[in-house]
Amino acid sequence: MAEEDSLRKAAGEAMKAGEDVTRRVRDLTLDALRNRRFDREGIREVVRAVTEGMAAAAPASGGTLRQAMGQAFRGMDEALTKSVEAGEGALRQMVATGRGLADNEVKQALAGLKKIEEDFVDTVSKVASSANERAAPELRALVERATHAGTETGRQTARLMAEFTFAGMELAGEFSARFAKMASGVLAGMADALEKSAAEKKRKTP
Repeated sequence: MAEEDSLRKAAGEAMKAGEDVTRRVRDLTLDALRNRRFDREGIREVVRAVTEGMAAAAPASGGTLRQAMGQAFRGMDEALTKSVEAGEGALRQMVATGRGLADNEVKQALAGLKKIEEDFVDTVSKVASSANERAAPELRALVERATHAGTETGRQTARLMAEFTFAGMELAGEFSARFAKMASGVLAGMADALEKSAAEKKRKTP
């Protein structure tokens, strides 16, 4: 797909830039996520394309390879943390506006959010298996570290699971489509806010 090719190229350019790699990868990942349906397949596609772009650019990346790969991984992690926050925001909005939800629907949505970290790490692991000889060991090391120490995406999900309650929810139909649409809107707002913040910082920089 042309869209994924473009994302791979952008990820490679972020790696080659050698500076602000975390921010660059976070922003391009967020931008790609908000332009897709908020579901597991869409998220996996984005992570796969970004990771493949990182791996392809590894031999030519600026600075140390390990540092650049770590920063890029952190950028994806930050973007996916925003996705979890967007899902949480969408659920809270739907409850607050009186849109009744069944327990099983909410639990399904929460389970989907919980899968984001698993899909993230699993997708990077799959890309590592076919990556070039320089990138593959670094990707595997990142996967191993994430598996043992966790990711910020996973920690955000754990906080959500601990905080969210199911009180006062009633039955509603077409939940998945409404949730996906609302979560996409929340994520777009987050991405816009980050862009405005970055633009303001640039204006203030002498």
